[in-house]
Amino acid sequence: MDFILKELMRQAFDRKASDIHLTSDLPPVFRIDGALVKIGGDAVTADNLKAMVWEITPDRKRLELEEIGETDFNFALEEICRFRINAYKQKQSYAVALRLIPTKIPSLDELGMGSVFKELAEHRQGLVLVTGPTGSGKSTTLAAMIDHLNKKFSKHIITLEDPIEYLHTHQKSVINQREIGLDTASFANGLRASLRQDPDVILVGEMRDLETISTAITAAETGHLVLATLHTSTAASTIDRIIDVFPPSQQNQIRQQLSTVIRGVISQRLFVKAGGSGRIAATEIMIQTPSISNLIRSEKIHQIANVLQTSKALGMHTIEMDVQRLLATKTISYEQAKPFLTVGEFR
Repeated sequence: MDFILKELMRQAFDRKASDIHLTSDLPPVFRIDGALVKIGGDAVTADNLKAMVWEITPDRKRLELEEIGETDFNFALEEICRFRINAYKQKQSYAVALRLIPTKIPSLDELGMGSVFKELAEHRQGLVLVTGPTGSGKSTTLAAMIDHLNKKFSKHIITLEDPIEYLHTHQKSVINQREIGLDTASFANGLRASLRQDPDVILVGEMRDLETISTAITAAETGHLVLATLHTSTAASTIDRIIDVFPPSQQNQIRQQLSTVIRGVISQRLFVKAGGSGRIAATEIMIQTPSISNLIRSEKIHQIANVLQTSKALGMHTIEMDVQRLLATKTISYEQAKPFLTVGEFR
């Protein structure tokens, strides 16, 4: 049988899947609550898959797919939802990964994020980082933070995304969303240009290279709030990653700058809720304090975790502490929590 892509999209939405994977000679696969589930017994043929990919790939992206072997773009399924799509080649055929993006942006309260997230978003200037592996909910957290600002404050917000995921509407704020490769050539180019566009808040979808990171730090120094993501697992590794991007001769200067501009680091993971009814984020939160700034300046980043463990009253905690909280309230299972716990805890 030939599959119809829009029908698969509707099924994924109805079943609350986060992703669809289509590969030739394999049935469609949905990711539901973090697990991969095959849909039906019939495999997708190579010809059927090519037709589906060609149906949704914009003309400007087809050449990129053919010449480079992969391409990213968005697709809107009527008024139901949107998808972030990566189409790519494999074994002389095609494959496609579709990430479902709801049309409604969840609020920070709906995500179970505490008041510290709102406080970080409300800073007038500085650098706030949301980190974690792919699929850990970073984009959703940032979208919720932007939505919070949009509803409460009059600001000019510029987002740089590859591709654009959640669509924001103008409320109290003015929001301009720019897509890499379509509206601007790169994150670095868009970020440099944004400094001449009178922004209050700049969202950088991913800090990928030295130029982007350097420009983001400069923007944070010069009166803007910069929200960005990195693929790092803890607050300490995030600080290390930023510093290590720079040549050794510049690293001392970057430590000084970063200790001044950093406002907070949120590292997160998604866990399946006990009983399998959806997922919830566990977070590690670092907030700028004199002691945190001093550790960054003095090359004692490895001690940041100790500060997080002893600064709960200030809104900070490690990922292990938050996993313990979710486990203690039976929100997640011990099997889910085990990799993040000290040996022997909560048996």
